[in-house]
Amino acid sequence: MTAGGTRRALVTGGNRGIGRAIAEGLVLAGLDVTIGVRDVAASRAVAGEIGADVVACDLAGPDDALPDMSAFDVLVNNAGVLHDAPILSPEARFDEVMAVMLRGPYLLMQRAVPGMNARGYGRVVNMSSDWGSFSEGLEGPGAYGVAKAGLNALTLAASREAGTGVKINALCPGWVRTRMGGDAAARSPEEGAETALWLATLPEDGPTGGFFRDHAPLGW
Repeated sequence: MTAGGTRRALVTGGNRGIGRAIAEGLVLAGLDVTIGVRDVAASRAVAGEIGADVVACDLAGPDDALPDMSAFDVLVNNAGVLHDAPILSPEARFDEVMAVMLRGPYLLMQRAVPGMNARGYGRVVNMSSDWGSFSEGLEGPGAYGVAKAGLNALTLAASREAGTGVKINALCPGWVRTRMGGDAAARSPEEGAETALWLATLPEDGPTGGFFRDHAPLGW
């Protein structure tokens, strides 16, 4: 939280697509927003348009490539990669996928949640997918579905350790028109961001340890 009492939020991959829509929505909700990106110089203009700050955050890089998380009240783990290749092939790029969509979010949560616990308030939102849901057949291509299944498991496990006032949830945004989702997708980035914004600003009696789409629970 800033000195003036404004909640601080970090959105990874907040320079485009769903991440940008989430960052914009949080700014409109009155939060002090920072977007975490690999290339700060290339993202400064976007950050300025949104009204956000920007910080280097390379989830596939070394641990010291991640930002200081101690002062953030809201963390949205949005950044993702998709390689449509068989999981046992080198083209699956398993290590990169796991770093960006599982290990990186884990490290950010590990560093952010203690401060949230100390302040008695925190919201962690993990951008997952029904492609990582066992109840829907774990249909994600290559390493993507496995990483999202792991992120779902991390969401549930971490929520059990979070202190009072700290809520950790995952969501599936649906099929969204982004660089990853393609132009044929049914939803706009703003529509894909809506459930994430709800989870990032939950009231005290809101859920934790859940997996949602359009505010409704999904099966793990």
